Amino acid sequence: MVGLVAFGLNAADSNANRVAVVTQTDGLVAFWDFVKREPDGVHRFNAHVPEGAKTDYPLDAANYIKDYWCASRGATYADFPLLGRGPFGNAIRILKETDLDFRPFLFVPRSRLHDTPLDIKGTGKSVRVVVWAIRESGNHALAGIWHEGTDLNHAGAAKVVARGQRQYALFAGLNKEGSACGHVSENGAKSFGHIYAMHKSNSGDVSPTVPANAPAEMLDASWQCFAMTYNHETHELTGWLNGQNTGRWQENVQKAIPVIHNAWRQGHLHRKPGLQPGEEPNFPADQFYNPPEEKPVSVKVLSETAGERVELEEFRYTRVKVTQRKAADGTWTPTSRDLADVRLNPWWYPHDHLYTPANDGTGGPFTIGRVIHSSRSVGFTGWIGGVAVFSRSLNAEEMAKLSAVRSFVPIEVPASKPD
Repeated sequence: MVGLVAFGLNAADSNANRVAVVTQTDGLVAFWDFVKREPDGVHRFNAHVPEGAKTDYPLDAANYIKDYWCASRGATYADFPLLGRGPFGNAIRILKETDLDFRPFLFVPRSRLHDTPLDIKGTGKSVRVVVWAIRESGNHALAGIWHEGTDLNHAGAAKVVARGQRQYALFAGLNKEGSACGHVSENGAKSFGHIYAMHKSNSGDVSPTVPANAPAEMLDASWQCFAMTYNHETHELTGWLNGQNTGRWQENVQKAIPVIHNAWRQGHLHRKPGLQPGEEPNFPADQFYNPPEEKPVSVKVLSETAGERVELEEFRYTRVKVTQRKAADGTWTPTSRDLADVRLNPWWYPHDHLYTPANDGTGGPFTIGRVIHSSRSVGFTGWIGGVAVFSRSLNAEEMAKLSAVRSFVPIEVPASKPD
């Protein structure tokens, strides 16, 4: 086990010292350890926040199916079983619900977060979300401001229809199940003409699945540290698992994620004079996907004949297949370029801002455990032992420090219970 002394902190194994690992990290906005609660009322979970903060973001419970489809019942704290033990002293369980109309989550309503430090949006803003969790199953949302909307009607028309209200969030994989998946959006809605937002990163490493009712010894050894960061200075969105930002590529992107391939292609066709074969003149210019490709980091010859050579040029975020023809004078001239692979970790984000909703109902809540979405799937299930949000991207050393908490021997912290 990694000790607190390694990071220059008090060696006493207590919740206070573990919380200090998080709260003493620059840029903290909010940290829920599921131990700290309101002193009165229903004793909602409160966040640790910087000194002088105007709110500590108490969490409400809700079933978004009831709110948007007017079905089933509301949710309460009783719908989130407590482990009574964890990296910081407690954890909540996100259950594998069998009722198709019951999808509970914990949340901070938009009315209580709009224009607060948790509402990370606009230009020049970076963000990191860190979640300590044990994944039982699923690949969907862990925490963030990521209201996907109820306008797609995947599981029946919603009674309350809302467009997407996405800003930033951390997922347990999405297209790469079990990875740490960061997600950001510039418009709250879709990307590249697709029905979903597509700016997401996936860590190369993947978390295991562990039965949520496993013996205590197994649970104690199974904590994972999921994290995402968006760095506005580098335009990089990165997924981190257990302190590592292991790289990942998506090969054969034309087949695997055709909308990204087309967004890259449309951007290149648009730069050429006149209407090109295959160019879509009405494709939105702000939806092109063209990461920097000035100088390749490597070039690999895939095939070569007397008159044709095919090379694979690798850049930081893309691999491009270049076909060349040999001229009569012996020189090679490129005749076509096509996107072969795209890097998923880190992912290059082409915009200079995060979605900035007005205070008119077009902003989403901050949710933990699930997000509002039309497919209404169960999503992630398992234990969540801590959720932290920072208003800066943090560096590898800071991430290692936060990740190390998962290796501390889990502790029990008595906490007041809801009435």
